[in-house]
Amino acid sequence: MKRFLLLCAVFGLAAGCANQPSNESSTRMKGPAAKKINKELTIHGDTRIDPYYWLNDRENPEVISYLEAENAYTKDQLGHTDAFQTKLFEEIVDRIPKTDESVPYFYNEYWYYTRYVDGGEYPIYCRKKGGMEADEEILLNVNEMAEGHEYYQAGGLSVSPDNKTLSYGVDTVSRRIYTIHFKNLETGEETGVPIENTTGRAVWANDNKTVFYSTKDETLRAYKIFRHRMGVEGDVEVFHEDDPTFGTYVYNSKSRDYIIIGSGATLSQEYRVLDANNPEGDFRILQPRERNLEYSIAHYGDYFYILTNMDAQNFRLMRTPVNEGSKDTWEEVVAHREETLLEGIEIFNDYLVLEERTNGLNQIQIRPWEGEPHYIEFDNETYTAGISNNPDFASKELRMYYSSMTTPSSVIDYHMAERTKKVMKEAKVLGDFDKNNYASERIWATAEDGTQIPMSIVYRKGMKKNGANPTLIYGYGSYGATIDPGFSYGRLSLLDRGFVFAIAHIRGGQYLGRQWYENGKLLTKKNTFTDFVDCSKHLIEAGYTSEEHLYALGGSAGGLLMGAIVNMAPELYNGVISAVPFVDVVTTMLDESIPLTTGEYDEWGNPNSKEYYDYILSYSPYDQVEAKEYPNLLVTTGLHDSQVQYWEPAKWVAKLRDMKTGDQLLLLHTNMDAGHGGASGRFESFKETAMEYAFMLDLEGIKE
Repeated sequence: MKRFLLLCAVFGLAAGCANQPSNESSTRMKGPAAKKINKELTIHGDTRIDPYYWLNDRENPEVISYLEAENAYTKDQLGHTDAFQTKLFEEIVDRIPKTDESVPYFYNEYWYYTRYVDGGEYPIYCRKKGGMEADEEILLNVNEMAEGHEYYQAGGLSVSPDNKTLSYGVDTVSRRIYTIHFKNLETGEETGVPIENTTGRAVWANDNKTVFYSTKDETLRAYKIFRHRMGVEGDVEVFHEDDPTFGTYVYNSKSRDYIIIGSGATLSQEYRVLDANNPEGDFRILQPRERNLEYSIAHYGDYFYILTNMDAQNFRLMRTPVNEGSKDTWEEVVAHREETLLEGIEIFNDYLVLEERTNGLNQIQIRPWEGEPHYIEFDNETYTAGISNNPDFASKELRMYYSSMTTPSSVIDYHMAERTKKVMKEAKVLGDFDKNNYASERIWATAEDGTQIPMSIVYRKGMKKNGANPTLIYGYGSYGATIDPGFSYGRLSLLDRGFVFAIAHIRGGQYLGRQWYENGKLLTKKNTFTDFVDCSKHLIEAGYTSEEHLYALGGSAGGLLMGAIVNMAPELYNGVISAVPFVDVVTTMLDESIPLTTGEYDEWGNPNSKEYYDYILSYSPYDQVEAKEYPNLLVTTGLHDSQVQYWEPAKWVAKLRDMKTGDQLLLLHTNMDAGHGGASGRFESFKETAMEYAFMLDLEGIKE
């Protein structure tokens, strides 16, 4: 409490902090009141007044003081739940095996796997030569590497073709800016010169000495590809993506025959290829970029296989000889289907495997190069399945994954000739978990325009549709990203306390195909928000819950969704959790210095055009805050967030606190050491989950 009052006094917030807090959640005190410095923002003859624009300077001590004051206020208001939060956290992590190991996969003479040890927050990356009975070789023990760091992320591991050198990326700030390091796997020592300001992964050429990597500009857009030769000073720029709406990346083909540079925007891609045996050669463009032409490539034998939307809204598969590339040379392998979205492929010597989605459900089709195709059978009403890691062309087995809202994640090897499944591992849930105690189903809500919107729901058996069930509805609905119905260790803590959990598969994702995405972006973006509201209404009308017991959750673009729905229909929800929310849409989309802005124009529209400015302004949560009652709100962010800058939620909360009526909770929690993905480590992030759950459970009067 003293810390809270001190921050209030330092920041000039005494008027907002005068009331002594109570340990009872029913007593509300005013939160910190951020000072106002009006800034005029004028475009298209329209002037917006932004009193909290000044919060966008993380180097300003007053900004940090304000964020700390909000953190102190949140801690104070949720302080009576501290013991409950600890219980929830321990309950969640106690379900997860502390000692665990991934299913190994074989590549280039070695079996690779990841394991965790009791007391360790981070993975240990390992391999064994020839067979799993061989001696273990530790590539990286991230637990040791992370010592002394508040945040630590190691990733992008890549081993040279001769198996002697490891490259990997490290981020210690959570801005997704990585330094690439090299390790001599024969001596165990660091080697070479670290490479800073990268996306984290080095791509090896076949000479075992040359790597390619991408770097970021001041907006954190990956924009250049460099060639680095071990032991040679001065890296060589081989590609510069000068279109600010595109990002670039580099990777190896599965065959390891090619180094591939990709350039991607929302509606267009372009690829360049180089013989991996000739790293100092020149990259060759396949099909030059065209607006609205999307494609990706995979190499096998004499062909590049091309997954594309050319004359195919739901995508089709084509191929072209490796010495060709332009779309004039593409020939069809798998035709477009109106009812099925083709999401991905995997190629083997004897089989072509397709990842598809029909009526919202994942399907995997096995197509022998010679013989009749078939589908892998799944027996759940709503589930998640897909292709996993398959580095070996010669394999007769497909490594895949499967889970549902009631079934923990499984790794399965499917024998494509014998049509048999072998469960290699099903994730363990410690304690008294029994998946037969839970039920899941898929239901449909009717949107305001008559469209049927699917939802996947899960609950503990015995649930009665009497309107009294606390219910959490989750949504995202942007970028064509589909939120599939998988299993969650943490969610059990809600289900076992009577919660119903629902995923709203709203427009803006691709759950029902590409058209589902097209009808939830740009000038149809509001469908995303109204779909979510209509799903919420359906849960109430069908008796699952009521306005007094309904909660909503979304993060990032899903946080924008939360901001929109509390402006549109605040009366439907008792509480809303908005994580790292993109809520200041107009200002951000007009600021090309902010990471991701220019690359987002095809998703949200470019507000430099008045048509898009007016439309975005009409739903932008920050701009649409009004003097009215809002639900209880918990907003979270990270100071170092590189995708949604911390000041968006900070400004939003400041404006809400100034304008909202009623005594509902309004809480802002800023992780001062993390970014968009939250805390690093295997278990640490569950502390924020426990806080979110305690926020809702406390509002329900559930104390344990």
